[in-house]
Amino acid sequence: MEKKTKELIDRVLLALGFSLLFGVMLLGPEFRDGVGSAVGILLDPVAARIPFHHLILILAIVTGIYSGLIQKYTIDWELMRRVQRRMREFQREFREAQREQNKYKLKKLQERQVEMMQEQAEISKQQFKPMAYTGIITIPIWMWMYQYVNIHRATLDPLILPMIGERALVDPWFFLQYWIVWYIICSIPFGALVRKILGIGGV
Repeated sequence: MEKKTKELIDRVLLALGFSLLFGVMLLGPEFRDGVGSAVGILLDPVAARIPFHHLILILAIVTGIYSGLIQKYTIDWELMRRVQRRMREFQREFREAQREQNKYKLKKLQERQVEMMQEQAEISKQQFKPMAYTGIITIPIWMWMYQYVNIHRATLDPLILPMIGERALVDPWFFLQYWIVWYIICSIPFGALVRKILGIGGV
């Protein structure tokens, strides 16, 4: 009974995550605005009390912790590390066999390659689940940030960056606005720290 309940919850969460992802891509601005407005019920009062770039930092930290925990408990990291080690070893042996023109060894390696491709497919399948789970939180937050910036663009506090200086959050930096750049700056190092603490990620 407990296993069936867990599987049901798992299917519901996966369906919700992918529904949000496809909804954003296929249903257009009305869907995005609806999701952003729903999240705004919780976040608009917070944004009214602190500078928006401070709130972006907090949201980057929250999503970093959330996505790290999701990845830790939905991906078989031991399998991933084992497959990656075997892949590196396989590539090294394959290069040596090619250099030596060892046809017998190349044939054996090609037989192993089929098994390794199956393992790679299993790893790829596992990575879909955390992507869907993470999207349940991150997609609505992004829809809200996008909507909030567009509505309050004239009143947002400027962002001061080292070596760049003061910039409005809606100013462009190449093809991105600075509020997106700031989110990336906040999320990448903190996400790496979370993965380091949780012992996930690299081999």
